[in-house]
Amino acid sequence: MPRFPSSTPSISAIPSTVYSPLAHRLSHHQGERFPFHVGDTWMEPPEGCRMEDLSIAENPGMHRYPPVNGVPALVDALCARSEERHGVPTSAENVLVTAGATAGLGSIAMAVVAPGDEVLLLAPYWPLIAGIVRCVQGVPVPVPLFHAGAPSPEQVTEALAAALTDRTVAVYLNTPNNPTGHVMPRDVIAAVVRFAEQHDLWIWADDVYEDLQFEGQHVPTRALCPERTFSCHSFSKQAGMAGNRVGWIAGPKVGMDEVRKAALYTLYSAPTASQLAAVRTLGEAGRAWAADARTQYAHTAKEVAGLLGTDVPRAGTFVFMDVADRLDERGLPGFLADLVEEGVLVAPGHSFGPYPTWIRMCFTAVPHDATLCGAKILARHLGR
Repeated sequence: MPRFPSSTPSISAIPSTVYSPLAHRLSHHQGERFPFHVGDTWMEPPEGCRMEDLSIAENPGMHRYPPVNGVPALVDALCARSEERHGVPTSAENVLVTAGATAGLGSIAMAVVAPGDEVLLLAPYWPLIAGIVRCVQGVPVPVPLFHAGAPSPEQVTEALAAALTDRTVAVYLNTPNNPTGHVMPRDVIAAVVRFAEQHDLWIWADDVYEDLQFEGQHVPTRALCPERTFSCHSFSKQAGMAGNRVGWIAGPKVGMDEVRKAALYTLYSAPTASQLAAVRTLGEAGRAWAADARTQYAHTAKEVAGLLGTDVPRAGTFVFMDVADRLDERGLPGFLADLVEEGVLVAPGHSFGPYPTWIRMCFTAVPHDATLCGAKILARHLGR
């Protein structure tokens, strides 16, 4: 058992940074800076939906605690949105407003993962999910599948079966995918659902980039299996509110009751003012913002992919690429260090699963022209 000054082994084993171990060096760079390592946006939230648009006169009590489940107006709007998109009856008992999708997934992990339990992570995956599982003394199990595009349903089933043990309790999938920009088709998601049903597993569906799909229609996993799926969402991506820390979960009552308890005893609630701003984004202003973001992001994605020689992302805000042929005896750390010398930060591939020679670049962190400038520096280091 850990005693002062030690911490728990589960926390000690988690890296203190996942996006870039060199980020501190960027502050000393004298030229233009390109923070491509974190998935953020240069765009401000929709007009009328920003913190500056809120007042106490119009929103009395906006600095007080909200209900743990969420501000009633936001909960009602999210129920209607989820019901419309998922085709599943959704009431307040199925929804929890959280401090971003990160806090939502953390609450899910606390509710359903016991020490030693395993969670299958379809990889590459959002980098914080492995640490979230470890925080509750669970075991993240990467299942590499999506770095080269969507596999067949049969390949998904085989890969999951190979990773399954008697300690497996859940499977995590992220579509549209961070970091690849791939979109899982319905038949692939259906294969994951069938596997979860056959082996009595929970499904953690990370739908954060659902509004940033450039082509086709997003397939929500909860629509295929509402009785065992926790669907996670975030205003960080759909409305440019990453700093507001507000998202939500939709799931079955039998699971949400426990998730709600976990949230109560950790962050208690998402910020009240952030929730009030989020309500406003669920109207026409938010829809227009998301449509504009999709148009701008898709344009930038196409140009960046052309410069870097990668496939054009179908969604999201990232490109993910293998740079093995450009590494010298210093390996990936040396490659990343060379980029920082020119003001460019990207995230290392090992944060997304077993990808030690890969990197992820966010093409929405700075405006279009600056992004292309930084991408040209990266392309030069790639020999392209």
